[in-house]
Amino acid sequence: MSVLSSIIDGVREDLSGRRSLISLDEMRRRAAEQAPALSAYDALTSRGPEQMHVIAEVKRKSPSKGALADIPEPAELAAAYQAGGASVISVLTEQRRFGGSLADLDAVRTAVTIPVLRKDFMVDEYQFYEARAHGADLVLLIVAALDDHELRDFLQLTRELGMQALVETHTVEEIERAAQLDARIVGVNVRNLKTLEVDNANFSRLSAHLPQGVLRVAESGVSSLADVQEYAAHGAHAVLVGEALVKDRDPAGTVASFTSVPVTAA
Repeated sequence: MSVLSSIIDGVREDLSGRRSLISLDEMRRRAAEQAPALSAYDALTSRGPEQMHVIAEVKRKSPSKGALADIPEPAELAAAYQAGGASVISVLTEQRRFGGSLADLDAVRTAVTIPVLRKDFMVDEYQFYEARAHGADLVLLIVAALDDHELRDFLQLTRELGMQALVETHTVEEIERAAQLDARIVGVNVRNLKTLEVDNANFSRLSAHLPQGVLRVAESGVSSLADVQEYAAHGAHAVLVGEALVKDRDPAGTVASFTSVPVTAA
């Protein structure tokens, strides 16, 4: 069994427990009561196409590195990210491998005025209503975790709920699948899903296959300003950064330095 499959099995099991407490109909009602979602696309293009944007992540641990940071107050961390110029806050809500929760999402939503990404393994329609009910503006769709029908239907549901999707790819074939659905925000994750190894050069290899006009997000592999500059040189409009920020003593300052990087390739 692959790491991805193992994670998804756990996600489905945990989801079953939540569904037993709150029905789909009730979750739909709660989602409908939320204020309209903020536009992550607008936030990620607010500085123009020539300036780097940052999706700053609240992330306690990872399958590859284990515990990263305690983060006793996710709201405070998110507020620091926003103060540093982050365009979007990403919140891990998967519990088993990443130590996240919907409570973290709630705390962050109340602390910031910029779009919030629910970062999880979205494999069931319930999770989308759940994301909106907890104030998410953006959700992650991992192409490798979904078949063509699921990817199409979940992207459509995301749009119906007023949210947007960061469509994550790892291969040329996955980029082509995302392109067929006119995904507007496409991420290239440079982490190998089978080995969990990171190769930043994957972004330059794969980004050449991204359609013109999509908003390009480089995911994983950012540990320094030089990494952001490398991604920018190969056309990334935004970087998604977790580990480097949660371990940083000055997350606001580091976010500010990352957003100062010009995007030098189209």
